[in-house]
Amino acid sequence: MTFREAARRVVEEGIAPSMSHQRISQLARDDQDFPPVQKIGRSNVVDWTIAKTYFLAHAQRAASRDSRRRSTGAEGHDGTPGET
Repeated sequence: MTFREAARRVVEEGIAPSMSHQRISQLARDDQDFPPVQKIGRSNVVDWTIAKTYFLAHAQRAASRDSRRRSTGAEGHDGTPGET
């Protein structure tokens, strides 16, 4: 499927809250673990059965990075302005 359709499916299937075909292009270019890409006409396409596994793993890694940042940033701070 095209990168645009893959981005739509990532969101539709709840794998990630948002995804764009531009981000998928970036991942395909920069991530050596990205599934094989074929060119059909002017479109880049990827096999969804392989790509879905990749996006699930990618989403898990992203979620773990986010939770570490939240827990690190929230320690010792109650969010009240002017207090530490």
